[in-house]
Amino acid sequence: MKLYGYWRSSSAWRVRIALGLKGVAFENVPVHLVRGGGEQFRPEFVELSPLSQVPVLEFERDGRRERLTQSVAIIEYLEETIPEPPLLPRDPLSRARCRELVEMVNSGIQPLQNRLVLERVAQGGMDSRAFAQEFIARGLSALEARVRASAGDTLLGSALTLADIYLVPQLYNARRFGVPLEPFPTLVRVDASLAARPAFAAAHADRQPDAEPA
Repeated sequence: MKLYGYWRSSSAWRVRIALGLKGVAFENVPVHLVRGGGEQFRPEFVELSPLSQVPVLEFERDGRRERLTQSVAIIEYLEETIPEPPLLPRDPLSRARCRELVEMVNSGIQPLQNRLVLERVAQGGMDSRAFAQEFIARGLSALEARVRASAGDTLLGSALTLADIYLVPQLYNARRFGVPLEPFPTLVRVDASLAARPAFAAAHADRQPDAEPA
């Protein structure tokens, strides 16, 4: 199994966590998103990922080579084919709550801090860093409000779920963009609790073989 990714990509980071939690060994294939204008735009990579995005999970199934893109699709495939430990609650409402939190990050925050988006923002004459800060803070405010009553060691009590996988890389990015985290004590507390878990520690951006100095 191969995972094409970039050390600081939050989407690839999520998949690394999920693979670690499921106990799946994989080969890390770095795709540099900045060097030379971005290796994700090379024709050979576009064949793997038509949107020119990481991650891409490549694996063998029934004698065929398969590839999946998009972190939600990849992680839910892992959940369905490797059900233990479960990353989605069994109860339908709790499962929907978990997916709600995932999409708050996946759709409501992360796309608005992507490099390509911020480049276009800057080309339009806006401060791209301030743009990212605004939408990260806005999204985290909503996430904090949504989990304040439910969070324990994890966002949904004590059970580890997909929502936690999406939280950790997003808080890393919040810190990278200089977003003050004092308004989000619940999120910060859960993030600190998750950091000690082996799968989360091993998947951390700074521990990847292609990681670069700050």
